[in-house]
Amino acid sequence: MKEYNQEIIKFDYEKNFEDRDFYVSKSNEHIMTLLNNWPKWEKNFLNISGEKFSGKTHLINIFLNKFNGIKLDSSSLKNKHLKEIKIYQNIVIENLTKEIDENLIFTLINIIDQDNKYLIVTSEEPIVNIDFNLNDLKSRAKSFLLQSIDKPDDDLIFALILKNLSDRQISLDKKLINYLIKRIDRSYSKIFDFIYKVDEISLKKKKSIDLNIIKEVLGE
Repeated sequence: MKEYNQEIIKFDYEKNFEDRDFYVSKSNEHIMTLLNNWPKWEKNFLNISGEKFSGKTHLINIFLNKFNGIKLDSSSLKNKHLKEIKIYQNIVIENLTKEIDENLIFTLINIIDQDNKYLIVTSEEPIVNIDFNLNDLKSRAKSFLLQSIDKPDDDLIFALILKNLSDRQISLDKKLINYLIKRIDRSYSKIFDFIYKVDEISLKKKKSIDLNIIKEVLGE
């Protein structure tokens, strides 16, 4: 892809996380169904894994809008949160990685378990595959119900492209989207990277997105 030296102004665009903005497909319908069936779960601990941009946060926001709860990021967890979660039935910990305070996470899980509350943890890889140093935490990870967001199918890729261009107030001919679906990598991060780049080039060239721009971003 060509490099452009011209600088552009990056405008923030609204990201919608409402139920009606979430596209249910074969890649994620099993998780949507499970979340909608709360609290009729096999276990009180749920791990939703999926690559970046796969829709984990969107699913969580829909769930919390419907059933209420508290959402915390694993990287910003503090001891004070151990008290804050007490008033909530549903606790969500997002973006769990190995780079966490393992003792704090373990304590938090124990408190949730003792209080018979519900915990949802999101992560890029399944929680049982994260190589924790704390053996007790490794053991706890095995008690989670595991749900993974699959790679996007054609229908979901179409919806993702359409929605994210719409968020940027960009329209694209259906034929161009179908052309793109057959050629783009089936990866959520690659799809969002493509959307960002095609929008950037369109702004720099001051022209609508066309086949030539799409081919340029795809490296054809």
